[in-house]
Amino acid sequence: MKRTVCFGEIMLRLQPPAHERFLQAKSFDIVFGGGEANVAVSLAQFGLDAVYVTKLPNNPIGIACRNEIRKWGVDTSKIVFGGDRIGIYFCEKGASQRPSNVIYDRKGSAISAASVEDFNWEEIFEGADWFHFTGITPALGDNVAAICEKACVEAKKRNITISCDLNYRKKLWSREKAGEVMGRLCRYVDVLIANEEDSADVFGIKSEKSDVNSGVLSYEGYIDVAKQLTERFGFKYVAITLRESISATVNNWSGMLYDGKEAHFSTKYTIHIVDRVGGGDSFGAGLIYSLLSGKTPKEAIEFAAAASCLKHTVEGDFNIATAAEVESLIKNGGSGRVQR
Repeated sequence: MKRTVCFGEIMLRLQPPAHERFLQAKSFDIVFGGGEANVAVSLAQFGLDAVYVTKLPNNPIGIACRNEIRKWGVDTSKIVFGGDRIGIYFCEKGASQRPSNVIYDRKGSAISAASVEDFNWEEIFEGADWFHFTGITPALGDNVAAICEKACVEAKKRNITISCDLNYRKKLWSREKAGEVMGRLCRYVDVLIANEEDSADVFGIKSEKSDVNSGVLSYEGYIDVAKQLTERFGFKYVAITLRESISATVNNWSGMLYDGKEAHFSTKYTIHIVDRVGGGDSFGAGLIYSLLSGKTPKEAIEFAAAASCLKHTVEGDFNIATAAEVESLIKNGGSGRVQR
């Protein structure tokens, strides 16, 4: 069984019930989630040996978080305990023309105060085939960026494939800082994952023929973006998610995988969204699973897009779809008929 390691911050998500706005809420639903944790949970559902690494406070909330990840079959034995608190984010779910809104309360979280010495990568990477992190993690501070770089150096020593989802968050750092830090980290990355805006925000590389706000996407433009990214950093694969936002609750969703020679595009899905948080993470997990399983680039991008399509129909951050369910969507289409 292939072994994957994911490193990053997991947070406590507080969300008003249904589609209530913050100003209406009298209670909040509790969910745990974070970019790399979402990937680890998804990989475990696909049948891989998934390890999640982070730092959590040694209190009931931190332990509850660890238990939730472990419940889904993820190896949590490498989680470090310490620090004062877990990061929190408030999520107001959008509907129709009203967009979702996120407010962070994560300053001083355990992982943001972590040090390089907290993590024994020689032990963590024992038997590992793949290492995954996102651009959210180094955005937490120079100390966390240093941990990411240390992990990448140790992974390269062991010939472990490294993937990174750029995941630019303007509420965490500036474009200039992101470009500087991610430019350094991407020297180690084999598989880059991005959306239609990330490459422009972080590296100034964009498709001139697309406008994400109008929903106009240019396949030729994204092939050019992938080629520029590959030329700059030497990536083996560049995957780009293609989201066409008709409204907050209806999106067209597809993906592209560039293998250094050819671009492969997936089926396009029209999704009536239940919860879009974690959609990109489920795409990344589908891609990692596919490439580790020996699928062709075309098969890999089809699996990644279909896995993410299913995630958009699931409440919470985690994609709990199995590989068989993803393959069924690819094979049979998305009619949504009752399975009897």
